[in-house]
Formats: sequence, structure tokens, C-alpha cells
Amino acid sequence: MLRIHFTGVDLARVRMAGRPDALWETILSFHRLRDRRDARLFGEWRTETRSRLNSETRMLGMLIPARGYFPDFLTPVEGQYGWDVALDALRGIRPERMRRELVLLGGGSGAGAVAGAVAGTSPAPRLREFMDGGTKHLPRLLGELRGYHRAAVEPYWTHIQAQIEAERAARGRALLDGGADELLASLPPMLRWRAPVLECDYPVDRDVRLRGRGLLLQPSFFCRRTAVTLHDPELPPVLVYPAASHLASAPTGGEAARTVHVEEQRQRTLGKLVGHTRSVVLRAIGDGATTSELARRAGVSLASASQHACVMREAGLVTTLRHGNAVLHTVTPLGAALLKGGAVAS
Repeated sequence: MLRIHFTGVDLARVRMAGRPDALWETILSFHRLRDRRDARLFGEWRTETRSRLNSETRMLGMLIPARGYFPDFLTPVEGQYGWDVALDALRGIRPERMRRELVLLGGGSGAGAVAGAVAGTSPAPRLREFMDGGTKHLPRLLGELRGYHRAAVEPYWTHIQAQIEAERAARGRALLDGGADELLASLPPMLRWRAPVLECDYPVDRDVRLRGRGLLLQPSFFCRRTAVTLHDPELPPVLVYPAASHLASAPTGGEAARTVHVEEQRQRTLGKLVGHTRSVVLRAIGDGATTSELARRAGVSLASASQHACVMREAGLVTTLRHGNAVLHTVTPLGAALLKGGAVAS
């Protein structure tokens, strides 16, 4: 059982991640690749990924056991800012931290990792070589990560983003309706909010005390069955949990292809009505976007995104609110009905 203890300050500092975390998705997908369960959701993905894998993954297999502990340095907090930023952070890992976490890994898995390390259990020869080499093996590790990410995660990134956006929308509604208390209570069933403690089914018995640092909730497409958190209690607290919206949505297969086909038809029809670029911009707003986020999602300049949002606001398709130093664009019921090709709900 995992128990995360909140103070009043921690509740005020609970936040949802703004996007999928590139390295968490990559590392957790490596677990899914070796797991034969959930064939309906991941079976075709496994087949496609294995067919594309033509790079070495032995080092990944050594550092990421089938279950239990894997080093915290593999999932730096910078992963929430994108793949390149995450790899830069991993490249700059301190040798002493790397060795400390590899010693923990060499002692076993889960709680046994700590006990084994303390007892002086000798790690496997390949892991010992990695530990003794310090950061000199990092280039090889980064190369394996890149190759695996390109085969297993990158082709499905748009789908992963859509699932996380849907999860964020659901949790955001709970937060608006009832604050942090309602948000924590709305999380998937393996997470149970019994104020002031969030409990989770977990392979080992562990207590995490936030001590006023708050908690980052990171929904993940490839996380399954139980949430995951970092082992080091001094690192910024994060809870990676299964995005509920992905339970009925596989990343590949005939159904996904049909969905894409329907969406393409809708996009073409909408493009005829408002123009291709504005249809892309309207769809890119999703559940809300600042002007800079809108520009990035739609692949247009900041000025162009602002201009298109202004025109659609005047047409009643978009509403704009100031949010701190930025403006937040959201789709109106009329805009949502236009996107879905249906009537405005009464």
C-alpha cells in the first residue's frame, strides 16, 4: 500500500501535468512490451513495435526490470517539457546519483532493492560494469532510449496526447466542481482519497509525506493497474497514474483507423465551411489553450493564432478569458457543435 500524506498547503499545490511525460511514457511502455496481458489494448501495438525495433535494448532491459524498482534518474522532472529537454536532463545526471540508484537497483526489486543493497548483495556483472563506468555509458543508454522511443512511442504520440487531454478535461471538471478534494476523489479506482491521505494499491508498503511541496499528478497512457512514484523522497513529488480514458481506446487497429477516417471527413467538411487553417485552429483549441499553445498545436505563428482566434471569437465559436499574463481560448457550445457536425445542445 502506498500512502501519500497531504497538509492543507499540499492540497493547495496539487496540480495536473500539462501534457504526457515523454520519458515516463517511454519507460512504462517498455514494461508493456514485455507484458502479455491487455492484448486487446496493446496486442497490435506490441506487434508493430517489435517489427520496427532494429536497435539494441539490452541496456534498457538491464535498467528496467519486468517489475519493481527502476532508477529515478530515468524519469527526470524535465520529461514533462518534451523529449529533447528530457534527454538533456538525463545527459546531465550527476555520477554520484547514478551510482547510488544503480546500487539500489542491484540489490533487487521493490522493497528488496533497499534490503539487498544494505546487505551488500552483489549486482549482476553487466550492472556492475555500468556502475563502475560512471556516466561514460550514458551515450549508449541515450542511443537505446532514442531508438526504442522512435519505434514504440513516437508513432503513437498524437493518440497518447489525445488520451491525456481527455483525462485532463475530466479531472479539470472535478477540480472546478469541488476543488482539490473533488479532484483527488475522482481519480481512478486504484487510488482512494481518504482525507488527508491518498491511498494506492502498491507492490510495497510505503508512506510519502509531501511536507508542503504539493503533488504533480501525471496521467499516463502506458501506466497500468497501479500508480507509480519516485523512490527518492527528496525529489519533487509526482504520482504517475493510468489515464482512465485510455481503457477503451487502443493506439492501433481497425477501429482506430475508422475513427481517423471519420475525423478526416469531418475536418474536410469543416474546412469547406470556415477554411482549412481555421478548422485546424478551432480543433486545436480542444479543452482550452493559450495563444502560444494554440500556435504550437496548430503549427502556425503566434500572430496568426491570435488573428484566427479573434475572428472565431467574433463569430461566436470561441470565447477568450485572461488567465494571469496569458489569455485562455475555449470553444463555445456553437463551436463544439460545429466540430462535431451536430446541433447545439439546449
